[in-house]
Amino acid sequence: MQSSELKQLKIAVVGAGYGGAAAAKALSLLGAEVDVYEQANQIREVGAGIGLRPATVNRFRQWGIFDAVAAVSSPSEYFEILTATGEPIMKEAWPADGEQTHTRLIHRGDFIEALLGVLPEGMVHLGHRLESVQGKGDRSVLTFAGGKTAEADLVVGADGIKSVVRRELFGDKGPVFSGEHAYRAVIPVDAAHGMVTDDNLRMYIGKGTKVYLLPLRHRGQVSFDITALCPDSTWNPEVTREDMLRTVRGFDERLVSITRDLDMRTVNVRAVYDIDPVDTWHSDSVVLVGDAAHSMLHHQGQGANSAIEDAGALADVLREAGSVKEGLALFQATRKPVTDKLQQVSRQGWSEDEIDDVFPGQKPADAASQE
Repeated sequence: MQSSELKQLKIAVVGAGYGGAAAAKALSLLGAEVDVYEQANQIREVGAGIGLRPATVNRFRQWGIFDAVAAVSSPSEYFEILTATGEPIMKEAWPADGEQTHTRLIHRGDFIEALLGVLPEGMVHLGHRLESVQGKGDRSVLTFAGGKTAEADLVVGADGIKSVVRRELFGDKGPVFSGEHAYRAVIPVDAAHGMVTDDNLRMYIGKGTKVYLLPLRHRGQVSFDITALCPDSTWNPEVTREDMLRTVRGFDERLVSITRDLDMRTVNVRAVYDIDPVDTWHSDSVVLVGDAAHSMLHHQGQGANSAIEDAGALADVLREAGSVKEGLALFQATRKPVTDKLQQVSRQGWSEDEIDDVFPGQKPADAASQE
């Protein structure tokens, strides 16, 4: 699209998470008028650490926001997979783009704050819970709780795994239970019993359980994550310390000690869900990005990275295409094959024997469907 056309575009982004904030930044650099509508009254990202891949970091360089992200992250050289008791299985260098761009480790909260911090004041509107979206050809109308409305030439649905935009316009099969729980906490380096001495991610694998240690050097902390097979599909399950200790039985005693020492009030506990691939991501004036389009399990560490890549790709195609409609079709054609594959691979996190132990005679999704 011509620069003059892009500057006349009015864009509404629904959701101020990774995908929404990144899309807002990328699209505003085109010269478009962008507003972000977030249902929460306060942005508060829970969870723990993630790795930002070189392609993601290069987008930040392109958008001129690398310094803001680098200030709250640390470069990492490799990740390592070990047995439950610490015997090496695999050690692999992170992908890197020459000497300049490396994978960086960051806390989710710091990441979203950095992204929102580079958006112009007044762009993000909190307390706007979307109730419906109506496509009207080349424009769409958003209706929020309380009756407020907004109209835009392009609506970007970045409203997560329970996306209202997806449900309203593209159908919704609903989130799919993976058959696992994630228990996440951030602890001081001194509480890691000497297991963290550098900036590299380590994953310890036992039967039905994976334990991740992800250093957050800029915070003097470590992201500690237990992912374990479990039949309880309750979105926010009730979990005790004893429940968590059972998942790490037989692991390195230091990992058991970390688990035993956790302040349970600081542990984020959730059942893990994704969605099945969505057939269509766009209409003439609405498009899905990030988890709204392709929520995936965290085993490949690609959820946030894919959302950032979506944002960059969306801005790219609008610049290249002759119209919004043409650009959205090109966006789906470019990104959907990539994320479909990542969704598929991320579901391959457990052996058949491990699954059979927890879900005898059925798959996790089958168990969830019987609720």
